[in-house]
Amino acid sequence: MVRMLGTGNEFYVILLIIFLRYLILASLAFFVFYYAKKNAWSFKKIQSAFPVLSDYQREFLYSVTTTLIFASMGYLFFFGPLAKFTLVYPDIHSHSLGYFFFSVILTLVIHDTYFYWTHRLMHHPRLFKYFHRVHHLSTNPSPWAAMAFHPLEAVVEFGIVAIVPFFYPMHPLAIGLFLLLMMIYNVYGHLGFELYPKGFSQSRVGKWINTSVNHNQHHQYINGNYGLYFLWWDRWMGTLRSDYHQQFESVKGRIG
Repeated sequence: MVRMLGTGNEFYVILLIIFLRYLILASLAFFVFYYAKKNAWSFKKIQSAFPVLSDYQREFLYSVTTTLIFASMGYLFFFGPLAKFTLVYPDIHSHSLGYFFFSVILTLVIHDTYFYWTHRLMHHPRLFKYFHRVHHLSTNPSPWAAMAFHPLEAVVEFGIVAIVPFFYPMHPLAIGLFLLLMMIYNVYGHLGFELYPKGFSQSRVGKWINTSVNHNQHHQYINGNYGLYFLWWDRWMGTLRSDYHQQFESVKGRIG
């Protein structure tokens, strides 16, 4: 990603990176939790039932569509005519290493705010069926649901990547690191299993961090728990489900 017009080949590179990132992370999570340890760890599953094959197929196919949309928009903003207006800097020495990591953390915080409010907006009755209904077909999500968006929602989800580089400098590797962290947390959020320890949801730090139980509740009950990485917006706006902590402890208290 540099501020110059692309040759066209960059689109295929971006497409390959996005797809492989999704495929590798979702496949690894699915293999461990839904195949290799499915019987041994089934008692740990947030919702006891497992999705059926048609659910996995739908989630994967919509995720492939999202990959194509992300790649197209990525090419447009970083290699197309809009690239010259971004603050993406190709020389990593243009800013300090500290700023490099600061830009990633800042983007995660901004993204959490962007996600919360666009997410709530897409739950508006007039918008839900056009934007967000496809993602909520996964009432019992699997790792494959991490990018299972309707094309219109995919455009909204890409918005954070399109907006941020116009407001402050980011190195291409910082953007890549942010997107990797985003995908890791997306796969974890849709994993169907909780990885944080018992008591985490009410700990001093944990009460501000989103969990797989939290996002799983959002899929199961549709409303409430709108955050992505953090829970401060849900707490400040009163949208954190009242039964969240109870279900977290119930899931983590199970004994096989």
